[in-house]
Amino acid sequence: MPSQNGKPDVMFEDDDLPYEEEIIRNPYSVKCWMRYIEFKQNGLKSTLNMIYERALKELPGSYKLWYNYLRERRKQVKGKCISEPGYEEVNNCHERALVFMHKMPRIWLDYCQFLVSQCKITRSRQTFDRALRALPVTQHPRIWPLYLRFVRNLPLPETAIRVYRRYLKLSPENAEEYIDYLRSVGRLDEAAVRLAAVVNDESFVSKEGKSNYQLWHELCDLISQNPDKVTSLNVGAIIRGGLTRFTDQLGKLWCSLADYYIRSGHFEKARDVYEEAILTVVTVRDFTQVFDSYAQFEESMIAAKMETTAEMGQDEDEDIDLELRLARFEQLIARRPLLLNSVLLRQNPHNVHEWHKRVKLYEGNPRQIINTYTEAVQTVDPMKATGKPHSLWVSFAKFYEENDQLDDARTIFEKATKVNYKQVDDLAAVWCEYGEMELRHENYEQALRILRKATAIPSKKAEYFDASEPVQNRVYKSLKVWSMLADLEESLGTFQSTKAVYDRIIDLRIATPQIIINYAMFLEEHNYFEESFKAYERGIALFRWPNVYDIWNTYLTKFIDRYGGKKLERARDLFEQALDGCPAKFAKTIYLLYAKLEEGYGLARHAMAVYERATQAVETEERHHMFNIYIKRAAEIYGVTYTRAIYQKAIEVLPDEHARDMCLRFADMESKLGEIDRARAIYSYCSQICDPRVTANFWQTWKEFEIRHGNEDTIREMLRIKRSVQATYNTQVNFMSSQMLKATTSSTGTVSDLAPGQMGIDDMKMLEQKAQQLAAEAELDKPKPKEKILFVRSDTSRSELAELSKQANPDEIDIDDDDEDGDDEDQGPDEVQLEQKSVPTAVFGGLKED
Repeated sequence: MPSQNGKPDVMFEDDDLPYEEEIIRNPYSVKCWMRYIEFKQNGLKSTLNMIYERALKELPGSYKLWYNYLRERRKQVKGKCISEPGYEEVNNCHERALVFMHKMPRIWLDYCQFLVSQCKITRSRQTFDRALRALPVTQHPRIWPLYLRFVRNLPLPETAIRVYRRYLKLSPENAEEYIDYLRSVGRLDEAAVRLAAVVNDESFVSKEGKSNYQLWHELCDLISQNPDKVTSLNVGAIIRGGLTRFTDQLGKLWCSLADYYIRSGHFEKARDVYEEAILTVVTVRDFTQVFDSYAQFEESMIAAKMETTAEMGQDEDEDIDLELRLARFEQLIARRPLLLNSVLLRQNPHNVHEWHKRVKLYEGNPRQIINTYTEAVQTVDPMKATGKPHSLWVSFAKFYEENDQLDDARTIFEKATKVNYKQVDDLAAVWCEYGEMELRHENYEQALRILRKATAIPSKKAEYFDASEPVQNRVYKSLKVWSMLADLEESLGTFQSTKAVYDRIIDLRIATPQIIINYAMFLEEHNYFEESFKAYERGIALFRWPNVYDIWNTYLTKFIDRYGGKKLERARDLFEQALDGCPAKFAKTIYLLYAKLEEGYGLARHAMAVYERATQAVETEERHHMFNIYIKRAAEIYGVTYTRAIYQKAIEVLPDEHARDMCLRFADMESKLGEIDRARAIYSYCSQICDPRVTANFWQTWKEFEIRHGNEDTIREMLRIKRSVQATYNTQVNFMSSQMLKATTSSTGTVSDLAPGQMGIDDMKMLEQKAQQLAAEAELDKPKPKEKILFVRSDTSRSELAELSKQANPDEIDIDDDDEDGDDEDQGPDEVQLEQKSVPTAVFGGLKED
């Protein structure tokens, strides 16, 4: 190859000839050149560079050749000293490449990074600018991150600031990054200006996810904590603007404004800001923030003053100033409850409870109390009030009353009665309090006049619950006012006036059962008995069950006490009226009263009929008690034999637990009467509902009965019945046990996984064994009687039976041991089954014939 620039020719090796020939044939083929370059990759760097130069001379517009060539040249100088001339040669290569590749951002990026690594600040900055001018604007986002990282690392921030300003013209959404940089380099004034612009831009969306309030709060912190560095903004106006925009975060903004004045050295302005804040905030949270900051400020001022005084020595003026600061701080702490109350009232001026608390805070200051009450009754809207608004008027009047200013108290009450309250009960309470005040001062006529005025019928009548009418037109139907008027008329008025009041209450249909009873008692006290009974009748017509119960109970009691048996038919009619439609819950008392009337003044058979009706009319839970009363009264009147039918009826209708008790009492009565067979039949019937494992007491009682009155056959029969009953219940237990076992195995998936009919033999055996085990456990758990004989089996010896028979009847002749055993064999539990519980008359029918 001929020499260039005086350099000797390049010697080719034999292996290069194929590639050279290919290049000669296709000098404009990038693939041919790249194959040649790849072949010489591990050779001399100068040879490799010469091949790249030859290729680029033929193909100067090939991005692939330029990119690989520049990367190779940068790799060759990597790790060498920056002052070596090789770096400048590489820089020149990049410049030559940019002549053709100036639209390729990758070339610009690699060149800029290479220059930055050489610490060539000015040349790097100029290259970045050339890149931005050369590339289209859509490619700028690839250049700016590297450019900004470069300028942020420069020692002087001025260059970075100017670059950032240019950058924000293209990407204003990245203003937060610029603001963070300004704060990091101490340019707080420009940072505050930029942050204020961001806050005022409603279309700005934070890339860091910050809300407009968070940005505003950052601005407030920035300008308030650096008053000496931020001079381009009006801090007070900015923060006060935030107070109108962010009404839910006033505490922090007020504290920021005060902090600005404190750091600026304007302590009096800061104190004015705190005072303004605690008088305007409307939430407890904001108040707490402002007050705590205010108290901390005063404490720090006192501490600083004490340190200054200690350093400079004692001075009279300094002492006075320190005492003034201490007094101001103490006053601030003392004002806190009142200030907090003001906050709550600003939050809800219709909160009656807070107005009462405010009055208590002013305790000992009558003028402030009067002003507070006056403001409260003028501010609180009864329709929006939280609490009872009438209590403010009542408390206001009581305040004047306690200070012996009755005329002023009456004036307050008169005004209170004209207020349009939300509830009629509020106005009624005002009238009642007004009357009670007059009573406390013994103005009885005045109290009567007030309550009569309250209950006077208005010109325009209205229903009690008609909210469209003012309460003044509805208060005449308030039972509270009428009740108090009735009490006053009873104490102070005449009989006729009191009677008229009660009649008016009933006519208005606002009476309660207690009012009816009070009216009747009042008439009875004045010996108007028939009038009192008429009052009861009017009350009964007004109410339904169960509200009428008390009226009926009192009415019937009073009627019986008054007339006894003189008006028996009328009394019976009253009882029948009371029982007509009477719920079972209240029937017991009336029936007992009815039966008592018949016992005392009527016929015994009528009383028994009433008791019998009562056993059917009362609630199921009270039937047992009612039957006990019925049996007791029947025995006292007719004798114990009359109670047999009652016992039978009770056993028939009562639940099992109460039927057992009745059977035992019935059998005991029969045994005392000497009716042993009757008693035995009762025991036999009752055994049907007595599980030996649960009701061991019954079987013990029956056994003792048989020992006293029975013989071998009766005892054998009792034991047979017991064994049969036990077999019945054991069968039920086995069935329940099988079901429980099935449910248990279902949860484990061992048995229930098989369909019916597919259960294996082993599974069936397991179920049978489990059932037998449960039956055995149930047998062991049974209570064991003290006697040795529990069951009579077929293998029991005749001698043992004879011995047991002797214990039952010592005078009976012994059983012959030579009798055949087969005649007395017991039947098994499967051979004899007792009938289920049936109508008792069928069981005891044969006994009646005896």
